[in-house]
Amino acid sequence: MRRMPKGPAATSMSSDTIAAISTPIGEGGLAVARLSGRDAVSIGARIFKPAGKERILLKDVPTHTVHYGHIVQDGKTIDEVMLAVFRAPRTFTREDMVEISCHGGLLPAKLILDAVLSAGARLASPGEFTKRAFLNGRIDLAQAEAVADLIHSRTELALMAANEQLAGKLSKRIEQLRDQLVQTLAHIEAHIDFPDEDIAPDTKEQLLRRLESAVTFITGLLRNASEGQILRRGIRAAIIGRPNAGKSSLLNQLLGRERAIVSPIPGTTRDTIEETANIRGIPVVFVDTAGLRESSDSIEAEGIRRSRESLAKAELVLHILDSSENFSPEDQRYLSEISLRKAILLLNKSDLPRKLHFTPPSGPPVVMVSCATGEGLEELKDTIKDLVWSGKISGEMLEVMINSRHQEALERAKRHLQNTLDTFRQNESLEIAAMDLRIATNAVGEIVGKTTTEDLLDSIFSQFCIGK
Repeated sequence: MRRMPKGPAATSMSSDTIAAISTPIGEGGLAVARLSGRDAVSIGARIFKPAGKERILLKDVPTHTVHYGHIVQDGKTIDEVMLAVFRAPRTFTREDMVEISCHGGLLPAKLILDAVLSAGARLASPGEFTKRAFLNGRIDLAQAEAVADLIHSRTELALMAANEQLAGKLSKRIEQLRDQLVQTLAHIEAHIDFPDEDIAPDTKEQLLRRLESAVTFITGLLRNASEGQILRRGIRAAIIGRPNAGKSSLLNQLLGRERAIVSPIPGTTRDTIEETANIRGIPVVFVDTAGLRESSDSIEAEGIRRSRESLAKAELVLHILDSSENFSPEDQRYLSEISLRKAILLLNKSDLPRKLHFTPPSGPPVVMVSCATGEGLEELKDTIKDLVWSGKISGEMLEVMINSRHQEALERAKRHLQNTLDTFRQNESLEIAAMDLRIATNAVGEIVGKTTTEDLLDSIFSQFCIGK
């Protein structure tokens, strides 16, 4: 691993000017093309024709100002625009930036981007604007990841967690942890340099307390790791049951709209349908599956095969039974298939006379619902939340919601810190203790980008959209 440059040292790494469309492609009121780099303003000036009697020069305008005019290429007007100038270092990337707001639609933004590229910019790679913000020291790596989390937030809780991380709440705690480890490592290495001087008993106890405190802190962060990942990516919940039990009706009720076709004819659902719903602040990807039965219909059979694949990938199973029908061997087969899975049994059609009589297994909770009237749906949502989220969602938890990359780095750090503690307690070589502590320190530094690799950065930023 090597340290990534920050501040002025990083500026030379990105001397060219990049450009991209930063708004979604498609029809809309506005679209924005964004430039960042040393020549952003001069490139903008080559294609921007200000409106009005007094012709301004973009190179002379103050920072953070907006100007009205037209984008012109080869003497032809492309669009009427508002052009904003932002001068370094008070910008997102800490480079000069220009943002061109044009009419939304498939063509105006594309033609403006083409004009910008022809004038000297190059097309940005995915996440390159945010990567430059990181390389130029405006944000650390954890904050950069929060930008992507913010964009992809699907619930208010996920949005709050992303905002907390973007504000640096997690980074501040990680920096404090790393500083503590660096100080401890320096103390150990000083004794390695002067082997004739033994570590005094009180000093050794102090170092042990620091290391134990670091392990305790990391353990606390890891405790909420699964919740953080749930907020970011959600959970997959497969809705299963025999044909016509009410699977599609349940999906429509949970979504609050008619997404799946509902019919009294068994086998209506021929393919899996996936939709995300906000369940008590948690994004849940519901998968409506085809009824798992033997079928001679090739299309339905393919849908059943895909349903089984979805069921295998699901983290939660909603097994829906028709309470207005007798318990069947088919229902029993479903129960057997999910006996070891995290599941909820739903007894649907509670508004009709009940014919279903069976002894439910002791594991999964049972909820009575009516997909026709909506009865029991609020209880179902509470049950889903209780199954996938332990305890209450506190503001302090949202401040330190780590992702899978953070989790792996912290688990590695904790393992090597524990090795350091064992070496100390057994009075073994200080060189071994220092080696483990150095690995732990670097692992913690990876979270905020103090120690990282180009491959890691490429992996992180490749998941961003191009305009961000």
